[in-house]
Amino acid sequence: MTLKTYLTIMFLATAICWAAWAVVINSINPETTNVIGFLLFYSSLFLAIVGTSAIFGFLIRFILLRKELVFRQVAISFRQSFLFASVIIASLILQSFRMLTWYNVLFLVVAVTVLEFFLISYKRV
Repeated sequence: MTLKTYLTIMFLATAICWAAWAVVINSINPETTNVIGFLLFYSSLFLAIVGTSAIFGFLIRFILLRKELVFRQVAISFRQSFLFASVIIASLILQSFRMLTWYNVLFLVVAVTVLEFFLISYKRV
């Protein structure tokens, strides 16, 4: 897959995810919905955040780090966007249960940072 194809597909998929999230926001009442409504809300928002941050992360890496290979930049930006979106969604879920505190956010950030350092240092044998 070429870089242009990847960016086009990623941009279109991200736009679809943002549109799906907008539909969920406009059509589901959080006071009367069941678990499916919340699952649709969080999953569409998660995918939209992953796509958006992966595109922006790749573009920043592509502009600033021109010496690295493009497919590595794509993989790193996608992995980091997945972790970033996980922190955002976990924070929103904690807030929905009124459990979001500074030390919970700190724990999430530390856990994701440790996971990222592990993934950076992990070498396939």
